[in-house]
Amino acid sequence: MDSNVPSFASLLLDWHHGVNQRAMPWKGEKDPYKIWLSEVILQQTRVEQGWDYYERFIRSFPTVQALAAAEDAVVFRLWEGLGYYSRCRNLLHTARHIAFELDGVFPRSYQELLALKGVGPYTAAAIASFAFGLPHAVVDGNVQRILSRYFGITVPVQSPAGKRLYQDLAQALLDPASPDHFNQAMMDVGATICKPQSPRCDICPQQADCQAFKYNWTSELPLRMAKAVKKVRHLHYFVVYWNHQWLVRERTEKDIWQHLYEFVLVESDQSQTRLSPDFFPNMRIHPELFTQQIEPIKQALTHQQLLIYIHPVPCAEDPGTPQTYQWVDAKTLLALPFPKTLAAYRKKITANI
Repeated sequence: MDSNVPSFASLLLDWHHGVNQRAMPWKGEKDPYKIWLSEVILQQTRVEQGWDYYERFIRSFPTVQALAAAEDAVVFRLWEGLGYYSRCRNLLHTARHIAFELDGVFPRSYQELLALKGVGPYTAAAIASFAFGLPHAVVDGNVQRILSRYFGITVPVQSPAGKRLYQDLAQALLDPASPDHFNQAMMDVGATICKPQSPRCDICPQQADCQAFKYNWTSELPLRMAKAVKKVRHLHYFVVYWNHQWLVRERTEKDIWQHLYEFVLVESDQSQTRLSPDFFPNMRIHPELFTQQIEPIKQALTHQQLLIYIHPVPCAEDPGTPQTYQWVDAKTLLALPFPKTLAAYRKKITANI
């Protein structure tokens, strides 16, 4: 490997400075706040989707102090649709820690950055290299794919041994004189040339020494471990409407969508369910209304498959207010943060209001 290190970095940086035209609003940024924000938004998110969110966040919260001072509901509403809401909770926690406990100054070392809530090795390396020019290699799926193909590595990328191997290898290849350019070039090659499907080997700067290209292994590498079976959950939402208001609650339990809002929920182990008559003691509920078959809306999470059923429940009389729920009007409904699927339904029912 040692003989390849200088040529790998040299060819990569020549491509980056001479050919690479990939444009992104945070590219070349030196402000650690903006780098951190972009990296948190882009975790498990496509660049095309994260781009708009990043620009909206920067317009709404141009500094870490502005983000730290914002109300939780406002930030969650702006985050709505990105998913993985623990990122948003960590974003707020870390913004307030930096603004109020560190006087608005980001840590400048890799280890101090790594100690921030929600900041892992990848994000810490990105901030350290892009903002402060420190020699830390960023390793994500793009980088792992490049290294696996270039060196012909067959160790699964998700395995503990694989994670250590790819991190050590990326660090060994890193140009310490230009860690920011090297890291950006690696990510850009992975996103535009060494793609998961149909890689552009014909224009790759590393083609001459790439083992996957030489032996036609690009479709096999990198190797991955078998995926675990996802848990299936049936979520039945009863959209209770009365007197120009909807019944909602905040999800406070440590589960998916914590601190987001939802309509009346009944979770079951099957595709059919009904509201208990005890749930709304003031309302006459017709059981047949909720036993009809409804086509679920599917939403895939990392370890779960959600089947979401939506039951509209218009009321002619006051059904009462169940514990933990509250009635909200259309204006409030639109201001509250909801999970992606429920947000889409909220948009539909408020379209003409």
